[in-house]
Amino acid sequence: MTQRLLACPAPAKLNLFLHVTGRRADGYHLLQTAFQLIDRCDTLDFEVRDDGQIIRSNDIPGVPAETDLIVRAARLLQEKTGCPLGANLTLHKILPMGGGLGGGSSDAATTLMALNRLWHTGLSKTELMSLGLQLGADVPFFIFGENAFAEGVGEELQAIQTPERWFVVIEPGVQVPTPAIFSAKELTRDSKIVRIADFSSNAEMFWKNDLQTVACAMFPEVDEAVRWLSQFGNAKMTGSGACVFCAFADESAADKVIAQMPERWTSWKAKALNRHPMDE
Repeated sequence: MTQRLLACPAPAKLNLFLHVTGRRADGYHLLQTAFQLIDRCDTLDFEVRDDGQIIRSNDIPGVPAETDLIVRAARLLQEKTGCPLGANLTLHKILPMGGGLGGGSSDAATTLMALNRLWHTGLSKTELMSLGLQLGADVPFFIFGENAFAEGVGEELQAIQTPERWFVVIEPGVQVPTPAIFSAKELTRDSKIVRIADFSSNAEMFWKNDLQTVACAMFPEVDEAVRWLSQFGNAKMTGSGACVFCAFADESAADKVIAQMPERWTSWKAKALNRHPMDE
């Protein structure tokens, strides 16, 4: 009987704040951020192959299979563990690319978690996180499996509790290239270091995304979405953009905002999650 795992969720994340506190000698930026999981997900299907091949079985526009993070994740797990098995991978993509929601990183994390089970490769969560870091700075967070205060390049994680609430998210219709934002000379790189205790005790309205000013200057569409959503609360960009979000206490408040949304934008609501749906 073929071994498979179907409809494995790869949830999005929001950065509740994102401060750039410095830069390492290797050019990587030092960050502090709070990652929030939400229930908007890509989903993936996995089927074990006996011939060792990794095959992505569907086409993703703009993403060749060879460079796809899910294919790279599967091959990395094979190499690390010497596993002779392969897999058919099917990715059902709803999270936008270049949106700051961590979609590609989340897909890679779900791939590592699912294949570690299906292939019985037996890596611990810590080992999977270390492997994930080779694919991208956000991948370890998704494997970590709960909301987190993150430092370093985003890989030093401490679990945090966040309130139950809903978010309205706007996709402004542009892809924001992360390297362009981080290399901009206007980027503030010296935000004051904060403590996890500060984040827990303070109102989030005082916290910002240091990348937002740069992204809004480069992409007027992002600026417009922030301005529009700000009439309902503390709207912010997530990650390096382009998506913009605002938190609401309940679903009905989120629904009211979506009902007024200009038609030019794709928008949706999502519920805050405490844990990754794949986390055992």
